[in-house]
Amino acid sequence: MKRIEGGICAVGGVRASGGKRGKYGVALIAARGAAAGVFTTNRIRAAPLDVTAESLLASGGRLEGVIANSGSANAYTGPQGVEDARWMARLLAGHLGVGTDRIGVASTGVIGRYLDREVIAALFDEAKERLRSDLGASEEAARAIMTTDTVVKEIAVEHRGFRVAGITKGAGMIEPNMATMLSFIYTDAKISQEALRECLMAAVDESFNMLIVDGDTSTNDLVLLTATGMVEADINDFREALSFVCVELAKMMAKDGEGATKLVEMVVTGARSREDARLAAKTIMRSSLVKTAIFGSDPNWGRIVAAAGRSGAEVDPERITLSISSFGRDEEVFLVKDGRIVDGVLSAAEEAMRSEELQIVLDLGLGDGNARAFGCDLSYDYVKINADYTT
Repeated sequence: MKRIEGGICAVGGVRASGGKRGKYGVALIAARGAAAGVFTTNRIRAAPLDVTAESLLASGGRLEGVIANSGSANAYTGPQGVEDARWMARLLAGHLGVGTDRIGVASTGVIGRYLDREVIAALFDEAKERLRSDLGASEEAARAIMTTDTVVKEIAVEHRGFRVAGITKGAGMIEPNMATMLSFIYTDAKISQEALRECLMAAVDESFNMLIVDGDTSTNDLVLLTATGMVEADINDFREALSFVCVELAKMMAKDGEGATKLVEMVVTGARSREDARLAAKTIMRSSLVKTAIFGSDPNWGRIVAAAGRSGAEVDPERITLSISSFGRDEEVFLVKDGRIVDGVLSAAEEAMRSEELQIVLDLGLGDGNARAFGCDLSYDYVKINADYTT
């Protein structure tokens, strides 16, 4: 997998731009092709998601553009919210000369606040004149949808002749299924709409659906994938590249979690089933006690074992093996082996936990089920950020 520059604009047929004014931003992406989407499971679903789902259905799974705003989630806003989302679609549809059913709409920000049409319209007018495919266009669009994010999140790869690229935003209110996130992914691979959706669902399931920052599921989660279809591609090669891109974007969100100081990869192996492995991995990564111990570099491994025990997964205390390591390094510090406590390793474990990228591996010793979850620590700054989010 070769990383390349340019973000989503490294993909043939994609143009982007964005504008920002205070907390408000507007991102525009123009690209024609087969498309698929994955949406939040929250029953309080934001108006833009309903409008986008309707467009994908009406167009037979084809999009020609996306318009997204930050500053207002346009969620729990009733009929006005739906009309505001449709109004946003009309803005971009009119500029591109296409039907509104070819436009995806997304929003992020404070729930229960109506859109400020005047600000959105002004930012749209600025951004539409800059739609382009140069190296800075993708980053401009990614910045426009940032809220509490501290860094731009984008990636582009080339694999066996085709390209896959994505931008995303998300730092808090993050818990599967999906996270408080918007992600727009593009490829020049020639993939049918049906196969595109199947591949996206599988990739999301192993990446964004295994991402946890704070245990809250948003009203606005959305992933859109569009294929401009310029390059013939093997479907298995495409699956590989798409999965890689989604996992990397998920890691970027975990690393930039609100107030986070560490990226954590929680790996569970030896589970009775894949479902058990996912249950254990997500429960551990969701635990506030585990997260705070990670923040303090405290090798309080009992919290990890306890979380696994209450996860609902089958667990045998006498078969557990648990290790901690700095991510990407071979030196694992084993705290438990085959159900027995390993003595004299707490100092080494504490040193490993000081790493900015940490891997925890829990082997349940019961089968061949495995899974990995992505998350971060829970710091003082998380409380500060969210204590005055709207004020």
